[in-house]
This record gives sequence, C-alpha cells and structure tokens, in this order.
Amino acid sequence: MNAVPIMVFQETYDADKYETLHLLGHKRVWPYRFDAQERALRGGMRGVAFSALLGLSDFRKDALASALHVYFLQRKYPHAEMSLSCPRLRPIINNDKINPLDVHEKQLCQIICAYRIFLPFVGITVSSRESAAFRNGIVKIAATKVSAGVSTGIGDHESKYNGTEAEGTQGDEQFEISDGRSVDEVYNAIVEHNLQPVMADYLYV
Repeated sequence: MNAVPIMVFQETYDADKYETLHLLGHKRVWPYRFDAQERALRGGMRGVAFSALLGLSDFRKDALASALHVYFLQRKYPHAEMSLSCPRLRPIINNDKINPLDVHEKQLCQIICAYRIFLPFVGITVSSRESAAFRNGIVKIAATKVSAGVSTGIGDHESKYNGTEAEGTQGDEQFEISDGRSVDEVYNAIVEHNLQPVMADYLYV
C-alpha cells in the first residue's frame, strides 16, 4: 500500500481541556485520538501529519507535546514522512466559551523555528489563518508548505467552485482567513523571494 499522508489535528494535548471540547463520539476519547497517526502508519499510510491548535490550552506545552509526538514516532517509523501544521486559535463562533490563551505572531514564529531546529526533516505547514506578511517571512525561515485560495466553511468548496450547492446550505466557517491571496498570488510571492514553489510532491501512477 502506498497511500498519501493523513493529517490528524490533536487540537490539544491537555486531556482535561480536550474533554471539555469534545462531548460525543470517537473523537471524545483522547487516547484514541492520540494514537491515530500510529494506527495510520501501521495500516500502511506513507506519512502522517500532526497539529495542536495553539491557544486552546498552554500553547508552549502543546507545542512541546506536538514535537515530542513526532519525534518518538520518527524513531519508531524512520521510513515514514511526517509533518507539522502550526495553527493558532483565531476569532471564531463561541470564542468566549473556549477562553483561548492568546498566541501572538512573535510567539508563533518562535515555535515554528523551534520545530525546525528540533525536527530538521519534518514538513511544516502554515495556513491562511496567518497574514500574508507573516507567511512571506516564515517560508524563508522554516515553513515548507502554505495554503492558498482556500475556503473554511463546511461545504463551501462545492458552491465556490462548482455552483452546485444551494444558497445558505453551507456550515459556519471554521476560522477567519487572514491571507486571502489566490494560488497565483502566493506562487508569485514565493518566486519573488528566490524560492521554488512546488505544487505537488507526489507522482500518481
């Protein structure tokens, strides 16, 4: 089996906080969620990705836990591709009920740089939650992947690109997009920094 990587958002490694955010279903069981990447690797997935949503709990502890999670699985599965996503909590519906702990750009940059030093061969993704200026800078330092031209509403891609969804059927957006540039705009910005954009790093045969 040669499946593409799977991404699992742990959200927080604080088990007590996690239980207050997930009330039903398999996702509510913290150990089951934590073991998802290893189950995927044992099932034949080529690679896995990890992420804590920084700001749900103590972001420094979550960042350290994410890095150690990757580190120990790297040692056990040295053949696997592994990557980290680095989202921080942005304004959302019910924001006041979650009581987020603010993570500012300087702190996020420090975390990403620490990831790169500790895990030199891991992919690092920075989403469109962050500003264009931040993402333009971080790709020159540590990030290996950035998104572009995205939609965050449930079902939003269908209506945006195909026009097949009726008006008003989309779910709430998961977070506010800060960098609203198109794919071409992000591509050209990377080229301007004397870097080489790679649109896909897999060959499907």
